[in-house]
Amino acid sequence: MSFRSSLAEVAGKSSYWILHNFFHGGSSFPGKITTQIDPKVLKHLGANYRVIIVTGTNGKTLTTAITTQVLKKKFNQILTNPSGSNMEQGIVTTFLEAKKPKTQKPVAVLEVDEANVVKVTKYIKPIAFVLTNIFRDQMDRYGEIYTTYKKIINGIKLAPKATIIANGDASIFNSVKLPNPKIYYGFKNHDESQDMKAKPNTDGVICPNCHNILHYHYISYSNLGDYFCPHCGYHRPELNYHLDQIDHLTPTSSTFEIDGHQLTIDIGGVYNIYNALAAYTVGRFMGVEPEAIQQAFQSNEHVFGRQEEINVNGKKVTIILVKNPVGLNQVIDMISTDKEPFSFIGLLNANYADGIDTSWIWDGDFERLPHMNIKKYITGGERYRDITFRLKVAGVNENIHTVQPDLEKVVDGIPSLPTKRVYILATYTAMLQVRKHLAEKGYIKGGF
Repeated sequence: MSFRSSLAEVAGKSSYWILHNFFHGGSSFPGKITTQIDPKVLKHLGANYRVIIVTGTNGKTLTTAITTQVLKKKFNQILTNPSGSNMEQGIVTTFLEAKKPKTQKPVAVLEVDEANVVKVTKYIKPIAFVLTNIFRDQMDRYGEIYTTYKKIINGIKLAPKATIIANGDASIFNSVKLPNPKIYYGFKNHDESQDMKAKPNTDGVICPNCHNILHYHYISYSNLGDYFCPHCGYHRPELNYHLDQIDHLTPTSSTFEIDGHQLTIDIGGVYNIYNALAAYTVGRFMGVEPEAIQQAFQSNEHVFGRQEEINVNGKKVTIILVKNPVGLNQVIDMISTDKEPFSFIGLLNANYADGIDTSWIWDGDFERLPHMNIKKYITGGERYRDITFRLKVAGVNENIHTVQPDLEKVVDGIPSLPTKRVYILATYTAMLQVRKHLAEKGYIKGGF
């Protein structure tokens, strides 16, 4: 270890200790200080770890969390970044706050922002990359989906021996030839005679070989499914691990079968079954037995800001992060399965971490909301005018729709809502602000 690396580590750990103990923060700033002193410090910090990188547009945080729970069934110490601070400085902070390893080669499961994969693999060579999906997201940062994937590919190319554990239902992950070993997971198709196309304006449905429109034997949602090209024969790769069937879905739980094993997670939505399937696949890759994975799923904890259920004076409040049209539509689909009446709160910010372009809300299927059993709507956040107008265009009844830009007042108003169940759909910084107010009022521990 160089003197510069040592100095950087000491400075970073000191700043983390101060921020963590006195200000209850410090998820990325210590990493920023450390990398300013030594830009190559990750090479030293991550040298002794077996690193698994989780990346993609949606599902990184939950996949990382469930994977960590699964691997704890076999490994004593797992380093991870549960707060979702997934850029280079946040990754550095994760290593800085780690306790001294109890084993020779401890495991690190790291959520990494798509554009930061190359910044991490420049210094750390992971044993595996977990690829969840690529959807149109934060156009101001990433551009189109192929630009996003190229950012990931640039990182993978620096670690050609790492195993790629990819969502086989996403054609984009099969579109670039790479030397890495590959493991694919996906949803099993039970009827290969079907021939369908994705909905109009769906991204990622162009055949990478002949540039014709892909067809599907089965579509789970958006561009994910058992795809094939009728013109050149390009098709979904053989799945190593697959979902056999979905047994039961509610807004707060999912029961399904993977390779003949029935599993349950305490979180709703078909899109979250993909995250569980990814975690299952990583577990098998790391030698965790199916029975142990089953136990890990049963002990699944709610993840920071991801369908987190909070009791607010008897109201069951679920906070759900939304950030792009595909994810939003899956959340709308999920809450539609609630058989009880509920209240809907939509909070929209447009800071850098949210994506400054809010036009994506117009691709969300808000028109479904008026047909659900929703007794009250509230819209707020820094871009409250945008989300309020979007719901008005969707046909939401103005008589049961309140506009409240101030998120503290939104939180204060939850106890007086007419339903026991409340769903808060919020962009990232709005979610952080809501959690902060909930923490200040004693409903949860810690806002960050």
